[in-house]
Amino acid sequence: MRAIVLGGAGFIGSHLVDRLLQRGDEVVCVDNYLTGKRAHGERRLQRYTFVEHDITRPIPVVGPADAVFNLASPASPIDYARLPLETLEAGSAGTRNALDLARMAGATLLHASTSEVYGDPLEHPQREEYFGNVNPIGPRACYDESKRYAEALITSYARVHGTRFRIARIFNTYGPRMRVDDGRVVPAFVSQALKGEDFTVFGDGSQTRSFCYVDDLVSGLLALFQRGDSRPVNLGNPVEMTLVQFADAVRKAVGKGGSVRSVRPLPENDPRQRRPDITRAKTLLGWEPKVPLGEGLQPTVEYFRAELGYR
Repeated sequence: MRAIVLGGAGFIGSHLVDRLLQRGDEVVCVDNYLTGKRAHGERRLQRYTFVEHDITRPIPVVGPADAVFNLASPASPIDYARLPLETLEAGSAGTRNALDLARMAGATLLHASTSEVYGDPLEHPQREEYFGNVNPIGPRACYDESKRYAEALITSYARVHGTRFRIARIFNTYGPRMRVDDGRVVPAFVSQALKGEDFTVFGDGSQTRSFCYVDDLVSGLLALFQRGDSRPVNLGNPVEMTLVQFADAVRKAVGKGGSVRSVRPLPENDPRQRRPDITRAKTLLGWEPKVPLGEGLQPTVEYFRAELGYR
């Protein structure tokens, strides 16, 4: 098929581009490198075209397509803290432009939403039917609300224009190509372990996360595109652990690392627990994660080892 990947130079987007090319698909990658990496976008490959562009402006890609994958948005707290307006624009104007592109191309839009639409959840684990507990004026609101707005925009647009769409609510994903400085717990802990430093956490480290390896997540996105419907689907790993337990897993994978040390209180509205209910993904898509954490951490550690210059 012909697939247009918005945000294709980012962490998840670049892995999706790889998988599509491996399948023999034609790929048009669109990215403005706000948080993506040039090495992931500027490739010299057959069946691959790169367009440097900000999707908050009309997207200059023409011709029919089968799929538009919208993964274009800052996605880590450190990024959307420094780019709050750009994050809101990506979720609003960017999503509208992605919808217009899909409609003109006759394509299905697959939109990368997030577990952050559930906020600091009062329901655990989180089902797609849960409406969330989000502070619309808090420090994380620019990301949470941009994704919630995007879901509302997509479903309203489809009611008017009949555009086909899928919505993936993505939970914590990790793997090679994450930025060392993106502020999320996986690159932070792996980098600290490689340096032999203590693991620093906000709060006491009892907050939980569920970590899905990026190859599994990409398989989930493709399954959702092929077999999904018009309701959101959680994509993530239901194996939940505290950050203290995650530090133990990283210490084992790296072979060194210090103790867990709290550096300041838990930030406002930071989720205390996070675990997806993936019943819909299992029944509708036939998908569930396959890569255990210990197995997925090995290539992740090696990637960061090379990025940081450790041999």
